Amino acid sequence: MLFSWKALLTPLLSLLAFTSTTSAVNLIESEALQSCQVNSGFTASLFDVTFFPGNGSLEFNIVAISTISGYVTAEIDVAAYGYDAIKKTLDPCSLNLEGLCPLSTGSDIVIQSNVEIPSDVTSQIPGIAYSIPDLDGVVTVKIYNSQTGEQLACVQADLSNGKTVYQKGVGWSTGAVAVLALLVSAIVSGLGHSNAASHIAANAMSLFGFFQSQAFFGMTAVHLPPIASAWTQNFQWSMGIIKLGFIQSIATWYLQATGGTPSTILSSLSTTSVNVQKRDLGALHYISRAAQQAVHNPLIHLASTSVGKTASSFVRRATSQIVKRQSATDYSGKLLTVRGIERVGFRADIELSDIFMTGYIFLVIFFGVVILGLLLFKFGLEAFVRSGKLKSDKFQEFRNGFVTTLRGIIFRLVLIGLPQMVVLGFWELTKQDSAGEMALAVVTVFTMLIMLIWACFRVWLLARRSIHQHKNPAYILYSDPECLHKWGFLYVQFKATTYWWIIPALLYIVTKGLFVALAQNSGITQAIAFLVLEAALLIGLCVVRPYMDKKTNAFNIAISSVNFVSCIFLLFFTDIFGVPGLVVGVMGVIFFILNAAFALILVLMVLIATLYAIFQKNPDVRYQPMRDDRGSFIKSQTRFTTELDALGATARGENKLGYKQEGDDESYQSSWNADTPHNGSGYSAINEPYNKEMLHSPKVGYGGAPYIRENSVRSNNSQVSFMNQNNNLAPNRSQTASPWQRGAGYDR
Repeated sequence: MLFSWKALLTPLLSLLAFTSTTSAVNLIESEALQSCQVNSGFTASLFDVTFFPGNGSLEFNIVAISTISGYVTAEIDVAAYGYDAIKKTLDPCSLNLEGLCPLSTGSDIVIQSNVEIPSDVTSQIPGIAYSIPDLDGVVTVKIYNSQTGEQLACVQADLSNGKTVYQKGVGWSTGAVAVLALLVSAIVSGLGHSNAASHIAANAMSLFGFFQSQAFFGMTAVHLPPIASAWTQNFQWSMGIIKLGFIQSIATWYLQATGGTPSTILSSLSTTSVNVQKRDLGALHYISRAAQQAVHNPLIHLASTSVGKTASSFVRRATSQIVKRQSATDYSGKLLTVRGIERVGFRADIELSDIFMTGYIFLVIFFGVVILGLLLFKFGLEAFVRSGKLKSDKFQEFRNGFVTTLRGIIFRLVLIGLPQMVVLGFWELTKQDSAGEMALAVVTVFTMLIMLIWACFRVWLLARRSIHQHKNPAYILYSDPECLHKWGFLYVQFKATTYWWIIPALLYIVTKGLFVALAQNSGITQAIAFLVLEAALLIGLCVVRPYMDKKTNAFNIAISSVNFVSCIFLLFFTDIFGVPGLVVGVMGVIFFILNAAFALILVLMVLIATLYAIFQKNPDVRYQPMRDDRGSFIKSQTRFTTELDALGATARGENKLGYKQEGDDESYQSSWNADTPHNGSGYSAINEPYNKEMLHSPKVGYGGAPYIRENSVRSNNSQVSFMNQNNNLAPNRSQTASPWQRGAGYDR
């Protein structure tokens, strides 16, 4: 069985060797040391060791704490992806290791040296170890008394070759594609191509949601393999974790101004070793034994591993200390292990106490840039129209309904920023960096939640009223421009009959974010919660199929399927099943390949659709009309191209520009006049000028009622037939419903 896993791992590692990396020099290094034995006689607060295979030299800078004196021997065990690659016994005296021959007791023992490693040792290191990104390797050193053979200490160090799949270019490029798609969808919508705009926006939002899901994986407290951790780091920009100098300055200033103490991890790296938590390679068993024996390690170690059932109150007290933010002086001369959200912030070169404010400030800047851009675009359009450089009918809906559109865009921004603020906001309440930051977290998160809950309630109210009055939720949701532009972001990506899907979607986002924020001490809890949530979402998508068409449903089902498989990997990473380390190493590589390939496919699909919309004169021809016939209800201010459009506008009772005069609070009444007499169906009896014989090629609409598509109504043949059969267009009061009502799927 071991051979089969090795056979699988070899080609995967060879493939990864061609991945874009950051370091051009072959090396193997380690920057943190941790104990793997109870009462270990040797630990280090600073550990910086680098091996250069080119000349076989080993450089190290160590600040050690030792309770061992005398001559010792060291047994070195190097493991890669859970497989023992090298096992060697060395004599420090024969290698002339200064400070280790003999080893003396004391604290802050400085060991600095540069030695040459024997060729019989270096020859055992395969060449691929220097090229594969995010090497999953660990070296274990056991120290024995040279005379008695007693084991005196055991330490472990994670290995790296300086190459990684965490590339800032990946984050910038994926972010650019998502922003470009959303921007193009807005422009295309302003030009009147609502069908293309809806599809592009829906896919762009789904792509952005996938990026945030990847970021969520990296923010968990699970012991991720190095390559999985590095890959998820590429998408932390979607959570606002972006290092910019002025943002860090503002974050630190606000923290100090509101009574907080900034951490100084990044400025203390010369005296502090920071162990970026990776896959568990034995520290769990060490902590469990320490708990059972109630033996306190002399080194203050912020434990990063999950605590098993056998852990005692000693471990619970040690774990609880992670919740409290340490002061700046607490880190000096100590080994700090970061995990979860702190691991993400540290890898982004952000101080731990600035993580929340960094995400918050970035979100505020994003909101401000979008709103300012909209204002400039609005004023620019007006200036071009007045100067005659732009036709007056261009972006007319956007210009005439700018205030309503601006409100809708603000709600869209809130929806985009909700996952980020749920995670960072509730996490900040556990860290308590300062009273001011906690106040910001509470006010911002609950304001966003209240806004979205209110929006969902309004959509539900309007849809239910539309069903009651017109037997179809699409009528009011799409016929009223104010409703469509303000609340449409909640339902345009769904079928008209599944407008309510936004409610379980929001519950999924909030619940998942809460587990990320509040379960930072238990990776197992987070992994199980993720698996249950993703399974529920996947089943719901497959059964309900709530999105607007088959392609959009397939797009989102594929995303949910990949997320579900990733959650299975995440559960294995917790070591809950006790699988061999080599198996976990292989799964880490597969996790990266699966998500990287799928992300590339999604990005290309969205990018192609976006470019098509840019360069195609009529991008709507790429997409079929919606089965819910929403196009029959979407009203345009710009022009009426046929006589039937004008008649339909008159039947609906709208003004020349298509907008109702009612205020926002009365938007649900924008499709009818309360003072107009109604027939038994609840629809205005004045809007009934046509005969049933006008309807041809009926389809089954909402509730089994027949309807016709907008394309068939507006076709030339239909128009000629209509004009020939109806020379007298006077209203026929004997009919029970208007063609707009029947054409959208109403009962005859």
